[in-house]
Amino acid sequence: MAETTRFLVAGEWRSGSETFDVTAPYDDAVVARVGKPTERDIEDAIGAAHQAFEETRKLPVHVRAEALMHISARLKERAGEVAELIAREGGKPLKWSKVEAARAASTFRWAAEVLRRGDDELLRLDTEDSLGSRLGVVRRFARGPVLAITPFNFPVNLVAHKMAPALAAGNPIVIKPATKTPLGALMLGGLYTETGLPAGMLSVLPVGGSEAGEMAKDERFKVLSFTGSSEVGWGLREADPKKQVTLELGGNAGVIVHEDADLDMAAQRVAFGGYYQAGQSCIAVQRVLVHENVADPFRSKLVAEVEKLKTGDPMDPASDVGPVVDHDSLGRISEWVDEAVQAGAEVLTGGKREDPFYLPTILTRTTSDMKVCQQEIFGPVVTLGTYSDFEAAIEEVNNTPYGLQAGVFTKDIDRIMTAHRDIEVGGVIVNDVSSFRADQMPYGGTKDSGFGREGLRYALEEMTEPRILVLSHVPL
Repeated sequence: MAETTRFLVAGEWRSGSETFDVTAPYDDAVVARVGKPTERDIEDAIGAAHQAFEETRKLPVHVRAEALMHISARLKERAGEVAELIAREGGKPLKWSKVEAARAASTFRWAAEVLRRGDDELLRLDTEDSLGSRLGVVRRFARGPVLAITPFNFPVNLVAHKMAPALAAGNPIVIKPATKTPLGALMLGGLYTETGLPAGMLSVLPVGGSEAGEMAKDERFKVLSFTGSSEVGWGLREADPKKQVTLELGGNAGVIVHEDADLDMAAQRVAFGGYYQAGQSCIAVQRVLVHENVADPFRSKLVAEVEKLKTGDPMDPASDVGPVVDHDSLGRISEWVDEAVQAGAEVLTGGKREDPFYLPTILTRTTSDMKVCQQEIFGPVVTLGTYSDFEAAIEEVNNTPYGLQAGVFTKDIDRIMTAHRDIEVGGVIVNDVSSFRADQMPYGGTKDSGFGREGLRYALEEMTEPRILVLSHVPL
């Protein structure tokens, strides 16, 4: 029998009483057999985090920053190994897994840099005669233990985006990774144990959704950071309204291609943004609107770019598009596309299920009420429509329950500023697709796409609270 991959409880590696298999989406091969935490393991992790907070909240900046830099350096050293781990457990093509591994190292580095820079404020309070001679000192303090729940699609970097700011803030953190892809989080747990930070400051528990839901109700957690589906996320927020909650949820991102755009570049970037993760990213391109004056040439260019993509084994360095994560997701994607075609949509390329893949697909003649336009397909499917009026295109991008990110291709500064003002999303990406993310930028959405922001400085704000010290009767 294969050796069981253990999980981390406050510095102790445990095996649990049961195990579950992590299988590769490409060929269903068993990648690892992982120990399943028991109720006792969960209680020990939460209790340790609660107890450790008295120590972790007082840790000097240099101690926290050096630990973060150590993890960053180790991720760089092991970049090839980390990328292969991501590709094996999640099915992400190796070329994109390498990008994720590099980003994770950057995420921990950014957390250390933001921490060292600091964000304390001095406020002059002698602004009115009645206030006297006073000075305000505003500092941010750790809120307390964090519960982090992460999805399958970025098994290392999305864990890093919760783990790094929590450690930077001085908050203990319990990480619940997706059970489809727990190995990246467990690897990060191993790097944490090399740092010398308090053992109780980090636990990694690969438990199921029901256990995570119960953990989210525990009053000892002061912060909940969740990335996943909208339905689950909003339910967790309602379960304990006293918690500080950050939700990074779904999306069905729109991209506008205006008539003055560089059509070659736009087609290349849409072909990347719609399919690089087999569409399994909340900021993947899903809906493209192109100006009617350039619709025909853009359509031809986009189809050509998409048909260049190689779908195949994620361990093949030449593969651009990997498998869909599981058979249920394949079935749902196929069903939605077939339903759209039956309602009048036209397939320009793809439109076929070839397990474990869904071929990169472009649909046209769709209508805004179709599931492929209104809901998050989370698969390699892009819809292509046209518009004549830029403001109408913005309205169509907004015609969805989601609002995470959008892309706009144009050289016109007035249209750029109008898009920034009027598109109801957390981020507008100009002359690139919605799929762009720099790890230090504020990242999050509006409407059903979430609540709060990630991105190191912004995540630190979510995980800390300001407290003012007023110095009275001081010479100013």
